[in-house]
Amino acid sequence: MSTDEAVIPVSLDRNSPVPLYFQLAEQLIAAITDGSVQPGDLVENEVAMSKRLGLSRPTVRYAIRYLVDQGLLVRKRGLGTFITSRRVHRKVSKGSLYEDLATQGRKPSTKILSQVTERNPKAAVALELDPDTELIGLKRLRYADGDTLTIMHNWLPTRFAPIDNDDLEQRGLYSFLRDHGVGPIVVHQSISARLPTTEESELLEIPNRLPVITVRRTAFQPGGAPVEYAEHVYRSDNYEIDLVLEEN
Repeated sequence: MSTDEAVIPVSLDRNSPVPLYFQLAEQLIAAITDGSVQPGDLVENEVAMSKRLGLSRPTVRYAIRYLVDQGLLVRKRGLGTFITSRRVHRKVSKGSLYEDLATQGRKPSTKILSQVTERNPKAAVALELDPDTELIGLKRLRYADGDTLTIMHNWLPTRFAPIDNDDLEQRGLYSFLRDHGVGPIVVHQSISARLPTTEESELLEIPNRLPVITVRRTAFQPGGAPVEYAEHVYRSDNYEIDLVLEEN
């Protein structure tokens, strides 16, 4: 733990419709997720940060509180505010998780749990195929910097077979699809939360009372035909989805 305050470079666009507190919060989050600051580092105090950035103290306080609420910072009475963890913050996008982690400076790794040819009526219907159609079923465990992050179930039409397991351990599934002429991909996804199953809590190495984030997504190729259906289960303490909404 460093006793020196971490001064994080911040660039604010005062003409942007995005509130200043959120711009500040986003850049603080980026510094945490890309490793510019480390767990245990002391964060620059609100007064100094306000003066350095030309912001009001309430604006800075709001940004700090936002990160505290997200579990990225912790306030310790009489000592200051400290970095707590490096949760994966992911903007909603059509890119692969593997590529997003690499872009953030994290080290992604993958364990292939199974690859089978199977019938899954739910996935087949999502892929606009007959419910009895055989599909490639992939089950993988994804890590970030060695920490468990998500269980990934993916189903694809059998025309993409064979898929080399060693290849999938080294890159994302969408990179594989691009090699097969699929792209750019359009994605529809639904996000929810629930308690994990016994198997999920064991694989993710979490207590069974810790909620998980679940994501269901269908990927479409440019012509509109679906090419992949996925159901992913994420640790809620290591993963967060960021949304920026703009008024039209």
